[in-house]
Amino acid sequence: MKQFDRSSLARTVRTTAATVALALGVSGAIAGSAQAQYASDGGFGNTWQIGAGVVVVPKFEGAKTYQAVPFPFIAPSGLNQGTGFVQVRGLDDFRLRFFKSNGFEAGLVTGYRLGRDSSDSSKLAGFNDINGGLVLGGYAGYRAGPLFFSASYHHQVTGDDTGGVVRLLAEHTSRLDRSTTLTATVATNIASKDYMQTYFGVTPAQAGLLPVYSASAGFKDVSASLTAAVELDPKWTLYMTGKYTRLVGDAADSPVIDTPNQFFAGAGLTYKFDWGRW
Repeated sequence: MKQFDRSSLARTVRTTAATVALALGVSGAIAGSAQAQYASDGGFGNTWQIGAGVVVVPKFEGAKTYQAVPFPFIAPSGLNQGTGFVQVRGLDDFRLRFFKSNGFEAGLVTGYRLGRDSSDSSKLAGFNDINGGLVLGGYAGYRAGPLFFSASYHHQVTGDDTGGVVRLLAEHTSRLDRSTTLTATVATNIASKDYMQTYFGVTPAQAGLLPVYSASAGFKDVSASLTAAVELDPKWTLYMTGKYTRLVGDAADSPVIDTPNQFFAGAGLTYKFDWGRW
């Protein structure tokens, strides 16, 4: 039987607490200040979704081992169409749309960036832990029918300053039948020098079993994902997602990683309700 991993449990608790706080903070801000404005332009009105989910992600970028992260959320309805005021695209990618006109849209980005513990891999012996934290940024996009293109910026503002990431994505959303929506997405991340060196570099002080390695700014990964939203009835919706990410460039060549192939999976269940009648 495997020994109980206290560090993994502690990290899961920290991450879950952070996502709970994020979900409550985002939903509170929306409910308190934006509801009337977005009802007037067709954003969301009084209809909301509340739910919970779990995602399975690598313990760190380049890891062979995985962890499950549960999270709750509350948001305006429209998540399954990709057109709601709030769009959830990942732990570090909760998008709040504040502008929409003629297909163009823009808004804020928030989320949580996972850190890394030295106990996550034998390769990390002698490395300091990297503390995860709140992510802030912004995005701009263009929607043309079933197609959507966007660019976003994500910067960690609490915990360790691990630099910034620019994310470019393109997606296609289709309605398979009256109850099922399918979204296919391709994306790439371009990371700053600070980010790359923090997660993939090896300094002389850290060098032991690993050689010194300097990671430069540039393309970090490419990914493809598929998300299904199934309306079980007028109130309940089931979400399922899977993603494959391939590390590239200096990230893929880093001696810190175990593998450049990364897999992600998640599922969630939401309940739709009228805020005014709750």
